[in-house]
Amino acid sequence: MQHEVTEMDSGLPYRNSVGLCIFNAEGLVLCAERRDRRGAWQMPQGGIQKGEDPALAVFREMKEEVGTDHAAIIARHPDRLRYDFPDALQYKNGVFHGKYRGQEQIWFALLYHGQDADIHLTNDYEAEAPEFIAWRWVELIQVPSLIVDFKRPVYERVVEAFSPFAQRLAQGQDVPPL
Repeated sequence: MQHEVTEMDSGLPYRNSVGLCIFNAEGLVLCAERRDRRGAWQMPQGGIQKGEDPALAVFREMKEEVGTDHAAIIARHPDRLRYDFPDALQYKNGVFHGKYRGQEQIWFALLYHGQDADIHLTNDYEAEAPEFIAWRWVELIQVPSLIVDFKRPVYERVVEAFSPFAQRLAQGQDVPPL
């Protein structure tokens, strides 16, 4: 499904947020299916609270969205990556009620140290309804094809930057934390 995104500046700011590329020991990444858009998969992401260190936001968001924070940061994308919300989401009836044009994200690569059984999408650590209904480990290169189209350019840049970690892990090599 294509989402129309108007190319002109709406005057709205971008929401400051983090994205999480969570690798397992085999070099696969955690991808979850959105509750509000069945068939749309993504890596966990979420807003940075005012005054919050982005690295701390990563672990808070991980705990809120997938129920665990058993991971270590192994890299940070060198650029802030942006996407605009489609028109239907950008304005007052959208998810952020017309407050944001889109999201500006700081992406982190993490190495997961927990067990699959530690991952829970029940949202026990946040008051809102769970964002995801299912999760799975996938090859990093597959993720852009699973994501909604308006986020795809950001995901392609994440894949480009973090592919070396996927390859090293798949080959059984160590990837040290930052």
